[in-house]
Amino acid sequence: MTTAELSYEQARAELATVVEKLESGGITLEESLALWERGEQLAATCQKWLDGARARLDAARGAQQ
Repeated sequence: MTTAELSYEQARAELATVVEKLESGGITLEESLALWERGEQLAATCQKWLDGARARLDAARGAQQ
């Protein structure tokens, strides 16, 4: 599944797994780099969701005023 297809919760959960694997060590440099790249993609997806949520909240607040 591409990161664009993930919900915030799915991306956050996978990101936590990636971080756990990186912190545990015992993997090759190539595996570490691949995990790091996936983590960057997942973090960007999470940030996109959070930015969208912030925009919706700001719009709702503006509509109330």
